[in-house]
Amino acid sequence: MTVKRCAWVAESNKALTAYHDTEWAVPIHDDRLQFEFLTLEGAQAGLSWVTILNRRDGYRAAFANFNLKKVARFDAAKIKELMVDEGIIRNRAKIESTINNAKHFLEIQKEFGSFDDYIWQFVDGKPIQNHRKTIREIPPETPESRALSTDLRKRGFKFVGPTIIYAHMQATGMVNDHTIDCFRYAEVQRLD
Repeated sequence: MTVKRCAWVAESNKALTAYHDTEWAVPIHDDRLQFEFLTLEGAQAGLSWVTILNRRDGYRAAFANFNLKKVARFDAAKIKELMVDEGIIRNRAKIESTINNAKHFLEIQKEFGSFDDYIWQFVDGKPIQNHRKTIREIPPETPESRALSTDLRKRGFKFVGPTIIYAHMQATGMVNDHTIDCFRYAEVQRLD
């Protein structure tokens, strides 16, 4: 029996299929994971998600397993080292934004107690359960992603435009955009 998945999943790509089947749209309340996904979504800008997913372990190694305090202390020498690291996207602006975002992430933790408390307020503390029939119905951004993007940018974050932020919201389960015919749709809905 064939399992029905969202149409964007290239089932020939095992990493993408595993990501879809186990992680995408699952609510995340862990600040380290939130920072990881924020970094990866920003790194994806202009690239495919598969490209980033294939480098995920490289990102974890390069960015101290997304330890915020360590990343916030990265200096010019570390940036130079990362610019030749083949395990990540070697784009100076994206590397510098990760360090910048770690610093601002720590500020949000100080202000709100956790990044989790901050970010989930943009969806009233619970996942938005969409009922999309096809992937064509999924917008590139929403009012919630625009509001969150605007607030993050005011706080000094980089690579957090509304489309990137909507992808982040989907990845971290703030939004369930599995299509209704996908086997994960109901499973993720029950995690609400």
